[in-house]
Amino acid sequence: MASEEELFANIDALLAEEPQLPPPAERARLREAAGITQARLATALKTSTQTVKNYENGRSEPKPPRLEAYQRLLNGWAAKYPAPAPGGFPLGRWAADQTRAAQTEAGPGRLAPEREAALAALEPPAPASFTSEPEAAAAAPVEAPAAPAAPERPSRPAAAVRPAASSRRPAAKKAAARPAADPRFPHGPLAVLDGDGSAYGVDGIVLDCPATTVPELVEWTLKESGLGASKLHRYGKDSDPLIVLTASAAVKLGLPERLEGHEQRRSLRLPEDHPVVKQVVKAKWQLTQRGFGPWARIYRKAQGRDRQCVQLAILSWDALDARSWPGVSEMEPADVARVLGVYATRVTTPRGSTAVSGLELMTALRPPTKAVQDPETGNWVSGHNAGSLGTEPMDPAQPEATPEHPVVVESGWTGGFLNEEAYQWVRDVDLLTGQEAALPFAVGLDLNTAFLAAAARLTVGLSAPDHFHAPKFNPKIPGSWLVDLSGIELDPRLPSPFTPDGTRPEGPAWYQTHTVAYAQELGHNIAPIEAYLRRETGAYLDPWHDRLRGAYVDTLADLGVTKDLTDTEFLAAMEHHKQNDPAMAAVLSAIKATVKGGVGKLRERPQGKNYKEGERWPALSRPTWRPDIRAAVISKARVNMHRKLSNMVKMTGLYPLAVLSDCVVYPSPGASPLDFLPYAASGKPQPGGFRLGPTPGLAKLEGVQPMAWAVDLMEQGLNPARHIKGDGHDAVLDEGE
Repeated sequence: MASEEELFANIDALLAEEPQLPPPAERARLREAAGITQARLATALKTSTQTVKNYENGRSEPKPPRLEAYQRLLNGWAAKYPAPAPGGFPLGRWAADQTRAAQTEAGPGRLAPEREAALAALEPPAPASFTSEPEAAAAAPVEAPAAPAAPERPSRPAAAVRPAASSRRPAAKKAAARPAADPRFPHGPLAVLDGDGSAYGVDGIVLDCPATTVPELVEWTLKESGLGASKLHRYGKDSDPLIVLTASAAVKLGLPERLEGHEQRRSLRLPEDHPVVKQVVKAKWQLTQRGFGPWARIYRKAQGRDRQCVQLAILSWDALDARSWPGVSEMEPADVARVLGVYATRVTTPRGSTAVSGLELMTALRPPTKAVQDPETGNWVSGHNAGSLGTEPMDPAQPEATPEHPVVVESGWTGGFLNEEAYQWVRDVDLLTGQEAALPFAVGLDLNTAFLAAAARLTVGLSAPDHFHAPKFNPKIPGSWLVDLSGIELDPRLPSPFTPDGTRPEGPAWYQTHTVAYAQELGHNIAPIEAYLRRETGAYLDPWHDRLRGAYVDTLADLGVTKDLTDTEFLAAMEHHKQNDPAMAAVLSAIKATVKGGVGKLRERPQGKNYKEGERWPALSRPTWRPDIRAAVISKARVNMHRKLSNMVKMTGLYPLAVLSDCVVYPSPGASPLDFLPYAASGKPQPGGFRLGPTPGLAKLEGVQPMAWAVDLMEQGLNPARHIKGDGHDAVLDEGE
């Protein structure tokens, strides 16, 4: 049994606790019963209307001395407006307790006299109507699970954590829960800091951040916040904590609300003589070469194994591109944290644009080095991690490079380049039959994350290219082949599989292995003239594919689009999935942008007006500048598309009107893909053609327009696939930044 001393100690601990407030829904009920608006209450509490909203939806809790004043007000209202019980009797226990507490409350914890007077003035003009318990229960927020408690770590004092927030969202939308928290990072990978010092994290957690300068924010983040994420690979590195700043938080820290200048928004930076930059330098922190822009990394050199780096993202500086993160910058801080937190859990902690995150995810999943033991000394040293791209950049072969690359300029290369790009093809309008033109609809199909599907089990080169003359073609060796495919005769109602614009090749040209292998698959004799091949190969992108595929499928499932749906149910679910939960729809958009942007970054071109041809640009200094890997992904995606187009002809006799990357438009007798897609007698979709479904490589409806509309565009030389959505936004070939 417990001793008397233990019992008294427990009682003393309870007495020392902060005042307890009623549940968030009850706070709102009491205010409404008193006839007071949120804005009027905010004025009395000397805070913002949004903060009052947060108190009433459970996103945050007041701190002393506002806590005591708010409790005093709620106590008084509770005495006047007790909630009625189901049988009409007042629910009096909590109200009576609070009334007694209000009557006996003494001086400690009270606000300044002027704020007490303001609170006293909050009297209703007339009694408000009561809410019955069933109605109140229906309106009450769903309680979120409590955030895991931070373990005691002497080197990292625990940040001030408010009670786990509740949410008005249905429980089903609490999907995407984080895996078991790393005890080193109890509060998740990131937080969104608002101007009142509230730092909104994942799972509804809210931290109190006392920082008033950027150096103080960095110190708090690293030493007290408990933010960060564990490495994705045992040889990798932990993710640096991310702090996202709202406009008010940026201003509070001395930053301008917006960056102004003539450059592209993402290229703007604070000048080196800006006071905040000087504060950072004076505190002996460093900025990367990219400076203090929308995404800023502030760091010190690592001490031992501990990295000292914090990533900042400023919302009002357009850190979150609306194309990749639709609507996120306008969301409330807690919702921004939810979006970014789900992305961080399923993909990676954002580190810049989605293209940057997609590229860095490759390295995080295939770290370049690992610890190995020196056989002579027995010491552990850094060694190459097999299957990775290593630590040193690698120059491409001339035909794999871009015209401005030093290997091209310095060698005077004139032998041509790989042209492995996504489809942009429109069928010659003269090849339309009268029967096709008479069909009522043009229906667009879009392949889910086609580049991601192409990355699955894709063998790419890991070593430097070697030059070969007249080699025998081997479809298992990744590389670039000089081959003449111009003699291959194909149906002109389909795009050529060998060129992005779908036209027939003219003479010898450079092709990636998958393109040449497809020509061989079609039954043609292949006689390469020369080739640049790689001896060391591997499925470098497999873990990248697996992680992003899981993220895509799981996020679609959160939006109600699951694998078990019939094709009819799938089309219905996809029609409204973005309206189900805008936050999760934004996560889905960011995942898709991560795929395309990450592939595009493998061949990032020089940026800026001052670049001179032949100079090395920054992207060339990283091992992930690999245009040959980008070419392999796009080549395989284009071949996959052509194979489906050919199979559709065999199974249905249908030919496409146009193709744009992963979107194809077909003439159709009805307004649904179900009206022309091939199905077996059993009702199951035929393999080999386009199939509907939520996984990468399967198709969804992109849009429907009248057939006459499509023919009109074709006659103008325009691509119907670019405009088939009909929402005013053209489809774009997003290949990264």
